Amino acid sequence: MTSPRKLNYLILIAVAIAVVLLLPLAVEAQCSMCRAVLSNSNAKFIRNLNLGVLVLLVPPVSMFCTIFIVLRRHSKEVASRESGVESPESEVGSQESGVESPESIER
Repeated sequence: MTSPRKLNYLILIAVAIAVVLLLPLAVEAQCSMCRAVLSNSNAKFIRNLNLGVLVLLVPPVSMFCTIFIVLRRHSKEVASRESGVESPESEVGSQESGVESPESIER
């Protein structure tokens, strides 16, 4: 990934985190049945239940994101191998060793 592209991703992530943290949204993490059952409970208990539901949401989301990133990187590697594009490191290594590749002889 190029440097400007990484910078764009980092800016996007920073903006997303800032929006999530700075917007004063009332997060309701309860289904309607939970809300009906807890309607007679005190506010502190309901708030703690909401936070608990949100905390339990973090591991599945992080696992999904990790799997997605790994698969995306793997698919890019496979696509570059299938297209026959050599990495710049392999070209530099063959030039430094003094051995010419068949491709460079034909040129």
